[in-house]
Amino acid sequence: MNAIVVVDQNWGIGKDGGLLVHLPGDLKYYKEKTIGNHIITGRKTLESFPGGKPLPGRENIVLTRDPDYAKDGCVICHTVEEVQDVVKDCDPETVFVAGGAEIYKEFFQLCDVFYVTKIDAAFEADRYFPDLDAMDLEIAWESELQEEKGITYRFLKYVRKDNR
Repeated sequence: MNAIVVVDQNWGIGKDGGLLVHLPGDLKYYKEKTIGNHIITGRKTLESFPGGKPLPGRENIVLTRDPDYAKDGCVICHTVEEVQDVVKDCDPETVFVAGGAEIYKEFFQLCDVFYVTKIDAAFEADRYFPDLDAMDLEIAWESELQEEKGITYRFLKYVRKDNR
């Protein structure tokens, strides 16, 4: 299973239910990685998508505690185990944990690969991702430096060392 996330220098991922900054290049990268695949999100993240609708071209799996929650075009689950059951026959390379903070936390130990857009700036954040640089992970790939709106960033692929 993979995780895909955009972080700032302090591993911040969001503020007040939204992204820290809108970077079209990162959104394009996210789409390239996840299109045709399965994304696992929480309800709040799903509702932050354009129009509060599931992202097209992907199987949108939503984990929520709300037993009455329903959303057209989504597979609704209420436990991590339910989500695991939904994706059990999928190629793990096609399954992406895509936020928010609580969902990343719930699935962190199940992910072997982390696609990270790392922004070279610090923003005010109220949600964070674990600092992968402080863990026993290796960077398997790193892009050239990107720049948009005066902000530099790069794409990285972190892999658990015990899963090469």
